[in-house]
Amino acid sequence: MTTVTIIGKPDCHLCEVAEEIVDVVVADLPDRIAAEIVVEHVSIADDAALYDLWWEKIPVVLIDGELHAHWRVSGDRLRAALVESASAR
Repeated sequence: MTTVTIIGKPDCHLCEVAEEIVDVVVADLPDRIAAEIVVEHVSIADDAALYDLWWEKIPVVLIDGELHAHWRVSGDRLRAALVESASAR
């Protein structure tokens, strides 16, 4: 399994854009890869530690706990990272 974590907060336009990009990229992946991806959403508003780490960089996208992107998410770069992650498994 590959976990994509989107860290954001409510009413954050860039967070909404990042979520849309992640959703589109995962939906467009081959079924065998997409089936192995879990997307989770967490809010800095609900977690003081996350707030302290990421408040000035949201949205943040992590792949298996590792920083992939912040502020702006590239669909092409995300797709490549997810395909690479799947082939490494």
